[in-house]
Amino acid sequence: MAAVENVTGPLPSFDPYERGCPSRDLLDQIGSKWAVLVLGELGRNGTSRFGHLRQALAGVSEKMLTQTLRTLERDGLVSRTVYPEVPPHVEYELTALGQTLREPLKALTEWSVLHIGEVLTAREEYDDRTERTR
Repeated sequence: MAAVENVTGPLPSFDPYERGCPSRDLLDQIGSKWAVLVLGELGRNGTSRFGHLRQALAGVSEKMLTQTLRTLERDGLVSRTVYPEVPPHVEYELTALGQTLREPLKALTEWSVLHIGEVLTAREEYDDRTERTR
């Protein structure tokens, strides 16, 4: 009896430490400041309209929020639903894939809140050291 051949070729190995790996690009996308905050807001509050997201994410420009939402939608992490009304009613929500990021992002958020004091101290010490050497 002959062995069954893998007709699709070898399975890809995704290593973000390798140049050109798509997983590196994905890490770059989901690790961006605005993507983390959009995903976090949608994870906390569920389905949201653009205006709510813009208000909840103080400091984000309309252009940056639009770009971030499009990127997250393209990556399958956020879904966009348009309701045929005048004016158009658009809602965003996490997809099932996007939901899988809730726990890792929550852990990063909790870590940042827990350790911000230490980080601020380290920054101040670094700035003092580097200022003296100039």
